[in-house]
Amino acid sequence: MWLAAAAPSLARRLLFLGPPPPPLLLLLLSRSSRRRRRLYSLGLAAMPEKRPFERLPADVSPINYSLCLKPDLLDFTFEGKLEAAAQVRQATNQIVMNCADIDIITASYVPEGDEEIHATGFNYQNEDEKVTLSFPSTLQPGTGTLKIDFVGELNDKMKGFYRSKYTTPSGEVRYAAVTQFEATDARRAFPCWDEPAIKATFDISLVVPKDRVALSNMNVIDRKPYPDDENVVEVKFARTPVMSTYLVAFVVGEYDFVETRSKDGVCVRVYTPVGKAEQGKFALEVAAKTLPFYKDYFNVPYPLPKIDLIAIADFAAGAMENWGLVTYRETALLIDSKNSCSSSRQWVALVVGHELAHQWFGNLVTMEWWTHLWLNEGFASWIEYLCVDHCFPEYDIWTQFVSADYTRAQELDALDNSHPIEVSVGHPSEVDEIFDAISYSKGASVIRMLHDYIGDKDFKKGMNMYLTKFQQKNAATEDLWECLESASGKPIAAVMNTWTKQMGFPLIYVEAEQVEDDRILKLSQRKFCASGPYVGEDCPQWMVPITISTSEDPNHAKLKILMDKPEMNIVLKNVKPDQWVKLNLGTVGFYRTQYSSAMLESLLPGIRDLSLPPVDRLGLQNDLFSLARAGIISTVEVLKVMEAFVNEPNYTVWSDLSCNLGILSTLLSHTDFYEEIQEFVKDVFSPIGERLGWDPKPGEGHLDALLRGLVLGKLGKAGHKATLEEARRRFKDHVEGKQILSADLRSPVYLTVLKHGDGTTLDIMIKLHKQADMQEEKNRIERVLGATLSPELIQKVLTFALSEEVRPQDTVSVIGGVAGGSKHGRKAAWKFIKENWEELYNRYQGGFLISRLIKPHLSNAVSFNSKSHSFLCPYNFYFFPLFLRFFFLKYFLCY
Repeated sequence: MWLAAAAPSLARRLLFLGPPPPPLLLLLLSRSSRRRRRLYSLGLAAMPEKRPFERLPADVSPINYSLCLKPDLLDFTFEGKLEAAAQVRQATNQIVMNCADIDIITASYVPEGDEEIHATGFNYQNEDEKVTLSFPSTLQPGTGTLKIDFVGELNDKMKGFYRSKYTTPSGEVRYAAVTQFEATDARRAFPCWDEPAIKATFDISLVVPKDRVALSNMNVIDRKPYPDDENVVEVKFARTPVMSTYLVAFVVGEYDFVETRSKDGVCVRVYTPVGKAEQGKFALEVAAKTLPFYKDYFNVPYPLPKIDLIAIADFAAGAMENWGLVTYRETALLIDSKNSCSSSRQWVALVVGHELAHQWFGNLVTMEWWTHLWLNEGFASWIEYLCVDHCFPEYDIWTQFVSADYTRAQELDALDNSHPIEVSVGHPSEVDEIFDAISYSKGASVIRMLHDYIGDKDFKKGMNMYLTKFQQKNAATEDLWECLESASGKPIAAVMNTWTKQMGFPLIYVEAEQVEDDRILKLSQRKFCASGPYVGEDCPQWMVPITISTSEDPNHAKLKILMDKPEMNIVLKNVKPDQWVKLNLGTVGFYRTQYSSAMLESLLPGIRDLSLPPVDRLGLQNDLFSLARAGIISTVEVLKVMEAFVNEPNYTVWSDLSCNLGILSTLLSHTDFYEEIQEFVKDVFSPIGERLGWDPKPGEGHLDALLRGLVLGKLGKAGHKATLEEARRRFKDHVEGKQILSADLRSPVYLTVLKHGDGTTLDIMIKLHKQADMQEEKNRIERVLGATLSPELIQKVLTFALSEEVRPQDTVSVIGGVAGGSKHGRKAAWKFIKENWEELYNRYQGGFLISRLIKPHLSNAVSFNSKSHSFLCPYNFYFFPLFLRFFFLKYFLCY
């Protein structure tokens, strides 16, 4: 599943916000034992007695679900009939299942060859989301059929079986019935054994209006009139393979589609809102290329006859990998040839690649319990890049991986209150906690490191062994390590346990000595901490795959070793004194590197002449910024290296530099030197802005478009006069219909005119939002509305966020944009959240969108309050203006 990661350690960060957080927020944050313990340690919550969570008993288990559902799209209810073939393993007079927000009407059990036994009681355990069906006589071991009639609500919480609002081409508001079951919400659609290890087959039928599209995991095998109602039909689907409940899906609504067949003969369809079938063609192309790629990579065929990809109007996550019926936000699937920007195409390609990877890794072989969720998501988050690199090599996607996932994970994992990749999960309500950047981005990063350590050939061999051995079954992390170890002959479990079972990652310090024609490297490892040098007594250790390159051949490793001790010496043969040496080729190893001053100095020519590859230039500068922020090195060292980036042409390197400058800008927004840093940003970005210009040049590609949008947005936000004037001119022409802005320029232009505009500008933007037919354009506008500076206009934007004009899942983006737009916006947004907390909490029901809502306020609060750990360390914050004038301007303005 694709989603934005939740903010870590929310409770501790709340301490920086002044008044105590709302009681409901503390309740949310204390939903799991881990969070309750953290709140208890801070004095913010008591530690109530709570009996331990228990998984479902194993005395009765399903073999097959025969499920018929009849949704009412007007009253927002549904009727259900379940006949589950079940195996009674030991005698019992009760059956315990998962059930939430469902009312059971009748229930009975029919032993094979015997008489029906009616249940005499339904005991709902609401806190555990279970129901116990009691029977008057003992159910004997053997097979039988469990029959349940039930009713439920098509809720508006974007989980379970829920309603999704859409507007027809004629302007009429209607609703679709759709599903989102991961992690534990299949139980809101039908009573079931809702645990990933309790697999069964499914025979699904949907009773729907005859003018609606009905979809499920498998292909339609029958469609016939429903008795007593000529406007309704019953649609039956083929039996599924053995699968987990969280992967079941069904959709009822109005959709168009485009279709093709993969070269392996699989029917591929992309379902779109009515009238927008053309917008599904790009995703269709990606899916048709992706299925054969994974089939060849895993050497395991896709096991279903079809794969549907469908755009859902109201959808909390980015996408969900339901087997054979993958659901997406509209912005993660639909591409308009004229109105979609380059970054949207890349996003769609990545999300499609991610979800289709799950069809094998997650669906065919499923985690035994949620403890192993990281492997499911981390693997898909890695291989989506492998797939996109195969389909679109011009994207330079692996360099972008480092900026988007690798560095993001390191920022989170360097915190003192991070958590290991592999987290023991008890109650399923804890699952939302681990849908974060550790599960996704660190998981993906260590899988990438493992792949590089093993080599592609042996990695593919091990993956085939794993998928073949455990197909249609469940597996744990250790099962994959065993298969990869068997394929490669390397100590995979020993290495990976140091990365998955303890939090954090190492800082490798390296210094060099020239001895005749050889270079002697002295390496040492210590835990890297964002709060400063590690000072604990028992420092954790990692088994670190180390790669070393030299200026003789910057793109290939001269030496690969496994660092399995705190310190070690390495001899590099035949390295001349004038050659540079760099650790972590390709920025693949999940560690930071601190070079001696002499080694760092020797790398500068490789940055200036671009002989050091882009991904290595990115990794080097990101390490330096992080080391300076942690107070491990001086800011001066960073600035000397920044001078070498004068000729930098790479989008991703610029993107990471921009991010680091953004952190600094946020920090200074609370001081008298905010205007100085804006002048500095203008000086930094002006040369590259002038080289790029506003309009594409012949021969430019995907990355040039991304870079232009990044640079113009940065200049416009900083108030660069020429950029501001041109943005206003182009915006006026766009609004008047004289010259429509290209999709790649809209975000930077919208941001610029809003940041330096007035109420009229905001009114025009809200009007453009209302007129927009594409959700991508609506989201593009929503994300920049918070750039406005006037307190009155900020309040207007916040009110707009909760209006009917903004989809529920996008409210978070609007409020987050306000929080990230200015220091006044942060205060106003936090006040708005507190005042509207009950509505927001009820809207999202404690899901991960709540974390996304809170994060912008807390992370910025931490940046401001962590003065001793800013870029300025180890210098006192008071002296920063001196460094701004004498070092930032001296070394950085050479851009």
